[in-house]
Amino acid sequence: MQSNILEMLNLLSNLKISVPDKIYIKDPESSDLGKRIIEHSILLIDDIGFDSFTFKKLGARIGSNESSIYRYFESKHKLLLYLTSWYWAWIEYQMVFATYNIPDSKEQLLRAIEVLTKTVEQDQAFSHINEVVLNRIIINEYSKSFLTKEVDTENKEGYFEVYKRLVKRLSEIIAKVNDAYNYPSSLASTIVEGALHQHFLKAHFTSITDCDNDVTPTDFFKDLTLTLLKTATNGK
Repeated sequence: MQSNILEMLNLLSNLKISVPDKIYIKDPESSDLGKRIIEHSILLIDDIGFDSFTFKKLGARIGSNESSIYRYFESKHKLLLYLTSWYWAWIEYQMVFATYNIPDSKEQLLRAIEVLTKTVEQDQAFSHINEVVLNRIIINEYSKSFLTKEVDTENKEGYFEVYKRLVKRLSEIIAKVNDAYNYPSSLASTIVEGALHQHFLKAHFTSITDCDNDVTPTDFFKDLTLTLLKTATNGK
């Protein structure tokens, strides 16, 4: 028992909430100003939307020159990439914690789906980041981080490595439940992306989703995933 706890602590200590360093010019976690930039950019984007967000408006909110923000990020697009990468790294951390040392692969998968699809609660470990607000930004604005002409170049630069690693972790768990299922990566990415979409529909287009106050996106994706994996045989 003690050895399992030590092993888990060692695993989690090596899994840090880190963002690819090419996204930023100066690590915002390295200074008080950088942390204020992250804290208030989340609040401001949530307040006015990413399209209306500017470094000038952010500078006015934090009482700093616009130029000081450019010392951390070369553009608001890079700032959004930072926020989305941080969010996925935080979700990955939770998923690893929730699924570690669970021998039953089905139970491991269900716990992973819970982490990826549940309503987010604030994590007191990061006082300068409101994860509940950040989650709303991910739901509403995440696609703007990759639906660009530069996506292939940025992908080669490793800007999306955290997100892709999270999907890969989930696909590996799916494959353990039923290795006869031919599409574990497609299913994994569908769960991750689909959870955001169902939360969006629940908030804005209630007539085209079954998710409501009684049925959660977690309920839907657990049912969808288990049904697919139960029926997949691939001739085996």
